[in-house]
Amino acid sequence: MNDQLMSWQGFVKSEWIDYNGHLNDGYYAVAFSLASEGFLERAGVFSGYRQKTNCTVYTVETHIIYLRELKEGDPLHVTCQLVGYDDKRIHIYLEMFQTEENYLAASYETLLVHVDQSIVKVIAMPAEVKEKLELIYQEQKDLAKPKRLNRSIRSVSSIE
Repeated sequence: MNDQLMSWQGFVKSEWIDYNGHLNDGYYAVAFSLASEGFLERAGVFSGYRQKTNCTVYTVETHIIYLRELKEGDPLHVTCQLVGYDDKRIHIYLEMFQTEENYLAASYETLLVHVDQSIVKVIAMPAEVKEKLELIYQEQKDLAKPKRLNRSIRSVSSIE
């Protein structure tokens, strides 16, 4: 596991299991959301930031690719790579691994926007947040571009 990308680790909880006996698709999103929070804390736009500035980030688009199933109790770790950012947006890519067997279970790409909650409007991030994002970006700049980045949904006719 690449320490530059470490964001979250945990276990598949029993309440996350669906009628097929594996991790429900919606709970992949929960785990990815928890990992995103770890990234946002590092970037300086999480709990204390919200209280101090009344600003936060909202998710505006997400794409999950499910690759392998996970079972109750499976240990997980999620990595997070900063793909890009500008004054108002943060684009991140995450991968979820089953830790014991070290297989990739899913990937998650998301676009976040910086919002002033007092007026519910997308606004520019302050310089100190952009500086933290730039530090993360510089740490990760030599990493390979994620293989599943910018994927779109295949049409029904293209599924084999």
